[in-house]
Amino acid sequence: MNTQTPLGAPAPLDLEIARLRRMQDEGQHEAVLAELGGQLAAWPDNRDLLLLEAVSLRHLGRIEEALASIDRLAAHHPRFSLMHQERGLCHVACKDAPSAIAALLEAVNINLALPMSWKMLAGIYRITGDTDNAAMAAGHVAALQALPPPVVTATALFFDGDLAPAEAIVRAFLLAHGDHPEAMRLLAKIGLAHKVYDDAELLLAGVLEMVPDHRAARHEYAQALMHRQKYVEARAALAPLLAVEPKNHDFRELASTIAVGMGRHDEAIALYRDMLADIAAACGEAGISAQARADLNLWLGHALKTIGELPEAIAAYRASIAARPDFGDAWWSLANLKRYRFTDTEIANMRVEEAKPTVAQVDRVHLCFALGKALEDRDEIAESWLYYERGNGLQRAESRYRPEILETNTKKQIAVCTRAFFKGREGWGVPDRDPIFILGLPRSGSTLIEQILASHSQVEGTQELPNIQRIAIDLQGRDPDLDDPRYPAALRDLMRDDIDQFGRSYLEDTSIYRSDRPWFIDKMPNNFRHIGLIHLMLPNATIIDARRDPMSCCFSNLKQLFAQGQEFSYGVEDIARYYRTYLDLMAHWDKVLPGRVLRVQHEDVVDDLEGSVRRILDHVGLDFESGCIDFHQNRRSVRTPSSEQVRQPIFRDGVDQWKKYEFWLEPLKEALGDALVRYRA
Repeated sequence: MNTQTPLGAPAPLDLEIARLRRMQDEGQHEAVLAELGGQLAAWPDNRDLLLLEAVSLRHLGRIEEALASIDRLAAHHPRFSLMHQERGLCHVACKDAPSAIAALLEAVNINLALPMSWKMLAGIYRITGDTDNAAMAAGHVAALQALPPPVVTATALFFDGDLAPAEAIVRAFLLAHGDHPEAMRLLAKIGLAHKVYDDAELLLAGVLEMVPDHRAARHEYAQALMHRQKYVEARAALAPLLAVEPKNHDFRELASTIAVGMGRHDEAIALYRDMLADIAAACGEAGISAQARADLNLWLGHALKTIGELPEAIAAYRASIAARPDFGDAWWSLANLKRYRFTDTEIANMRVEEAKPTVAQVDRVHLCFALGKALEDRDEIAESWLYYERGNGLQRAESRYRPEILETNTKKQIAVCTRAFFKGREGWGVPDRDPIFILGLPRSGSTLIEQILASHSQVEGTQELPNIQRIAIDLQGRDPDLDDPRYPAALRDLMRDDIDQFGRSYLEDTSIYRSDRPWFIDKMPNNFRHIGLIHLMLPNATIIDARRDPMSCCFSNLKQLFAQGQEFSYGVEDIARYYRTYLDLMAHWDKVLPGRVLRVQHEDVVDDLEGSVRRILDHVGLDFESGCIDFHQNRRSVRTPSSEQVRQPIFRDGVDQWKKYEFWLEPLKEALGDALVRYRA
């Protein structure tokens, strides 16, 4: 984030809302309602207009109309804290204490920074004789009064999702008043929301220097470290909190996420099961939050799947669905087991949930992909394609993916990383041979190659490591111009010491994933974009390009819903352009670094497993071991969508699956063009 963020000009509707609020503050409620009629006709779902209407109706004593307006607002914005506060104030006007308390508690559960809600709760609790809760609410009032008003205002905006105005207010406050722990913490939380994790880490470290015992800031600091894949540091930061509150749900949830990041899946599984057991024991099954049960069972299923405990993973996913039947992520997780087959009842239930007009968009997307897979397994291809197409369309509509960004970066890689460029930097970097980079497109057979190599006694299988991409992001700099990026041009400016340090840092940072085996695998597919950087910093590392026939690879991506990233995969044109760009860049690496990258064609591995295994091992410099042929017997953790497939012997039935959908994939063939031939060049 910039230290000073320029604010764009307010939209006309925003200016109109601000004017109506000023009129409302002056008590012009009839005039506000008169003007709102036209505004709501144009924007009937607008959150702020509906709230203005409800507030003026309440002030005019038209409580039933105000509550009706709030109901309309709730239908579109159920998590808007000020809507719940306004409902509570309407119930206060009706002297309905139980309903007022329920609504106001809902408001503060969403947004802690609501002085009005806390004041009203304190008053109602006192009137009803609930002194303990009255004291609790009064404590919150006092805590908010102790904060600077701009920080309270910005915090309230943050909790309601208004990040831009919240950031503008808190930045202005910090510029005017200097360091303030709660203002810095709020700015860090905005950074976390924007995924600017390095800023959040620095801000929260500063807060802890000022207030070492600030538990909330320490928890958020551990979160920032975790998001930056600094798992060892995150674990250390969280440890003091767990020592004091070993049963704290939020702390244990973060500890389990860190454990997964470190590959300690057994530890994560134990934490998930303990949390489920503790919640059930404390509340009884009926008292447990449905979403909490659904989430914990989902995460438990993921961890069990990773270590190959398939029946237990299925049971966990089903428990997640039982807790929340429209939980699309749980349905998709069953489908993503690849070898799971849905029952008639399960398919019928998915159809019902997906068809509901009230289902959340994210759940609908997951349900569409799950139904696509379920119907594909039954050879109901036409309807399967309809669900895949719908899921991709919904996902692409939410994406800001721009294919020209990668294409621009590829052109710059080709311009910067020439033979002369590498010739002038021979001998740079760390000479260690330890890393084996397996890269290419997702769904290209890279997990199979990883499993083959990880079945060798000298090779450590890890996971898709983010370290190379993190270095590239650092070289890109803050607020990058995606149309004219600093990286890869920044490679020209690096000195030998810089490159050497990158190599040393990579080896040090990835050591947490390793045992004592001399080689280890980094299977981040997108690293094909950074082969020039890898070659500079680790000139003796092995690089393997996992390649698959373009129709098979692109179709496999189109029917895969990724947990994060890979936004190019949700449209025929996007995936075709991405594949063609990948071929362009790999051809460049072959030209300027001849022999540096071993290409392994997935279809060749399927047709001649032993010959392919021997070729791969020879390239790495490893002796042949029969375990690499029997890779499916390796019970190591696998965290990709292919995890169950690589625990089975190789079959040819997956090679040409796209041909069932050939009628609908003609646009893909056309978009791929000569890539259909040159992928073998």
